[in-house]
Amino acid sequence: MDKKQEIIFVTGPAGAGRTTTIKILEDFGMEAIDNLPLDIVNRILSGAPSPKALAIGLDTRTRGFSSVALLELIEAIHSHPEYRVTLLYLDSAKSTLLKRFSETRRRHPASPDGSPEMGIEYELGLLADVKNRADILVDTSDLSPHQLRGKLERWFMKGRPSKLAVSVLSFSYKRGVPQAADLMFDCRFLKNPHWQPELRALTGQEPEVGNYISKDLLFSPFFTQLTEFTKLLLPAYQAEGKAYLSLALGCTGGQHRSVFVAEKLAQTLEQAGWSPRLLHREMPRWPKMEAKT
Repeated sequence: MDKKQEIIFVTGPAGAGRTTTIKILEDFGMEAIDNLPLDIVNRILSGAPSPKALAIGLDTRTRGFSSVALLELIEAIHSHPEYRVTLLYLDSAKSTLLKRFSETRRRHPASPDGSPEMGIEYELGLLADVKNRADILVDTSDLSPHQLRGKLERWFMKGRPSKLAVSVLSFSYKRGVPQAADLMFDCRFLKNPHWQPELRALTGQEPEVGNYISKDLLFSPFFTQLTEFTKLLLPAYQAEGKAYLSLALGCTGGQHRSVFVAEKLAQTLEQAGWSPRLLHREMPRWPKMEAKT
């Protein structure tokens, strides 16, 4: 089994997609660092190799950057048997780079006081030797971010799709809906334990509350369809290349119904092979309950 740590250097001219690529590699589970000065790379690698791949983004504006220094660094790391180094170069046609800077009205970082054409020509000349040395060359001229992700997935995930990070969140509608939620489900139609004096101070994590909500005639068909719907969509989102998916379940106070359904949904997804992260947004506001004796 190959236990070498994989080091991926990512560079290319401004506007070709380096930052987007770094974010994609991070979504793949790699440790990602952008704009790292070359003289700091050896310090990072001075410890024991990590089991995680390391993606390092290099900008031509980075302190100490030069083609000669970068290529010498790569050869030096190659000489260490515990590392496997890949140089990934993001390229793009001059006309495409110019169009991207024109559309965003950004100044070219290599020519802040001149024309974008001057900056593009300067960077392409500076990076010519690096481009020729690249292990992987990606022309992003006609690639969407999704297509770029697909290419990187085939190279670095060895044909295996990246794992979708799933979070399950309970919340209170009174305090506003979570802005980052991808899918939101309203649990306020279920019987509310708040109106039961013996349940009011408890939460959806307590079995008494779960038993009360489960007796609602609508709960069973609702949860069955919620589970089937979620299990249908998660693989589809993963195949589409989505890295994160947030499922939010709300009720009036965020203490009983949404908590119980979120707990049960997270458990069901875990049994189905996912690894959901369970969050209860209103937990700090829950009543302080005495420990049971």
